[in-house]
Amino acid sequence: MIIVTGATGNLGSRIVTRLLELVPADTVGVSVRDAGKAAALAERGVRVRVGDFTDPDTLQHAFEGASQVLVISASIRGAGAVAANIAAIDAARAAGAQRILYTSHQAAAKDSLFAPQLTHALTEEHLTRQGVAFTALRNGFYASTLGHYIGAALETGRLVAPQDGPVSWTDHADLAEVAAAVLAGNITLDGVTAPLTAPQALDFEAVAGILSDLTGRTIERVVVDDEAWKAAAVERGMPPQAADFTLGMFRAARRGEFAVTDPTLEAVIGRAAVPAGAVLATMTAAQLAAR
Repeated sequence: MIIVTGATGNLGSRIVTRLLELVPADTVGVSVRDAGKAAALAERGVRVRVGDFTDPDTLQHAFEGASQVLVISASIRGAGAVAANIAAIDAARAAGAQRILYTSHQAAAKDSLFAPQLTHALTEEHLTRQGVAFTALRNGFYASTLGHYIGAALETGRLVAPQDGPVSWTDHADLAEVAAAVLAGNITLDGVTAPLTAPQALDFEAVAGILSDLTGRTIERVVVDDEAWKAAAVERGMPPQAADFTLGMFRAARRGEFAVTDPTLEAVIGRAAVPAGAVLATMTAAQLAAR
């Protein structure tokens, strides 16, 4: 049985939807924290069981009979994320999974300036020591992240943020298609993959230009000092730790950590990747419609 964790999340739900187009529903199981949210999957014949990375005892039941387990990285921060990911990997191995997949990141590295990349690097390191076939899917930076920044830009005409650098913004749907293809056995990706990215890297200056084209009015890119940005963010209600976390993304971007692109994703899905401009167009239309 193919087990997918986090199956009601943004990425996990897309992976399961795509996977069910490739394999019978009774060969798929999901591990979720809230079974009620997966009721529609259960109705389709998917095995739904409760599993929580922070409560490893639940994973034995959730992963029972697994031939493969896709561990979607825990959506928590700090050392707890590493511990949670490791608990899921250990449970998958104990369940007898013949392959363990993990949603890593293109910039996974112990010296990254963006904290999640340290989590991914440490999780990958643990995964390589399990003596089980594995795939660490080095996903490109989720293009949906841009949604946190364009709302204010559309409202004020100014995209205000710290200095950044090019990022190979990649669509969730494309990454889900890659994961599903590997789980279904349509393609084999062994070990740590090449960066799974869209073919173009854009900085916020380019994003502002795309927004200008989409709206027909000038969206100005305004660069602010890191500490000035943090002070303003905290004043607006962002917790200081969250502000520092976000600053790590900008610092890593301007160091070039997210600038890498690679053709592997497009080779796997057999078509052009969704460009960041298309993601921005959808987001922009939604935000303008909501006003």
